[in-house]
Amino acid sequence: MPVRPRRAAAALAATASIALFASACTGSANNATSDDPKAETTITFWHGWSAPAEVKAIKDNVARFEKAHPNIKVKVVGDINDDKLGQALRAGGSNGPDVVSSFTTSNVGKFCASGALADLKPFIEKSKLDLDKTFPKVLQEYTQFEGKRCTLPLLSDAYGLYYNKDAFEKAGIKAPPKTWSEFTEVAKKLTKSKGDSYEQLGFMPNYLGYETVVEHYMSQWDHTYFDADGKSNVAKDPAFAEMMTYQKSLVDALGGFKKLDKYRTTFGDEWGAKHPFHTGQVAMQLDGEWRLNFLEEAKVGFEVGVAPMPVADDEVAEYGKGYLSGTIMGIAPQSKKQNAAWELIKYMTTDTDAVVSFANDIGNVPSTLEALKSPNLKFDDRFKTFLAIAQHPESTTMAGAVNGATYQETLSDLAHKYEKGQVTDLKKSLADTAAQIDRDIAAAK
Repeated sequence: MPVRPRRAAAALAATASIALFASACTGSANNATSDDPKAETTITFWHGWSAPAEVKAIKDNVARFEKAHPNIKVKVVGDINDDKLGQALRAGGSNGPDVVSSFTTSNVGKFCASGALADLKPFIEKSKLDLDKTFPKVLQEYTQFEGKRCTLPLLSDAYGLYYNKDAFEKAGIKAPPKTWSEFTEVAKKLTKSKGDSYEQLGFMPNYLGYETVVEHYMSQWDHTYFDADGKSNVAKDPAFAEMMTYQKSLVDALGGFKKLDKYRTTFGDEWGAKHPFHTGQVAMQLDGEWRLNFLEEAKVGFEVGVAPMPVADDEVAEYGKGYLSGTIMGIAPQSKKQNAAWELIKYMTTDTDAVVSFANDIGNVPSTLEALKSPNLKFDDRFKTFLAIAQHPESTTMAGAVNGATYQETLSDLAHKYEKGQVTDLKKSLADTAAQIDRDIAAAK
């Protein structure tokens, strides 16, 4: 079972607390690497997992590390969010962590730019770790910022389309849609209105829906968040207007924002058995690979299919791509045991057996090229769709920024207003949004 806080909405919400990291630049890998990684020592590892199965998986992984490195003991502290993590890195001291993990990939730019996490370049070079031969390209991108690498990837998430096969069959739909125009028609066929509500909704397109956020939609269009000069590209790149225009057309085609939003308030919790896809309230759902475990636990009464999300109509050759994110690991810059800390990070992020075992236990996508090909992965055939999305050359993630996910919040604010009909001049509003993003980034530097 995957951890809850990793998801995009929570990741964006966590951005406010990340300001704590700005004053955490008090150490680096170059001034705290004198410890002997072969000496008897104890290091502290802070992570965010909290569910019993997740905590057990972490403990099992650490136990494997300790067996391979009998001189290093690891004190594990769980259920640590970025707020708590920021306070600890800022305060320093012997009670703080040596190794940290976070689910908020959108904050890597902040971590690296502020020095909140140590530069890993000296450790990577000393270990002769070839990143290109170890990690997929997108994972390498979201674990560094402007050439400074302060994190490495630990498991990843790939987003795709879940669909109710029984509902598809009843509606006479033979296969999942590959383009957004096809998606609209399929969603309409699957929708059964009931008065001012729905008996069944083909898909919940609203941005407040589960996982239907701006960055997940954008992954299905070729797009660039920032230009070569680091300026916001949302007004110049036509993909952003195309996505928002399409999303609003889908909202209108399925009943309009007010009707959809009223129906959305009847949904159960995203992480519980009453999730709207589990209950049949929606027939299609954008979600990550972890949903497979939830579906199994919920024992849903229909057959579930999995496919990549649709792509823009003129990008059908790129069908199969999707949005990627994941967990990251780094070293506290004030740690006096950075060499020992590096041994844990290197093991958990690059050892194939460790990555595969952890992926099996957590139910996430492996983060290394070797682990992705491992015959020891224990997943049903549907999981292969997510493995393929994770390796697709056109799959993307959010661009890094010095102020973390603030630019995404600004863009999302516009998108919310546009889908409600509160914004009518999208071109002008995108230009205003781009200017605001640029001002926020300039102020954060």
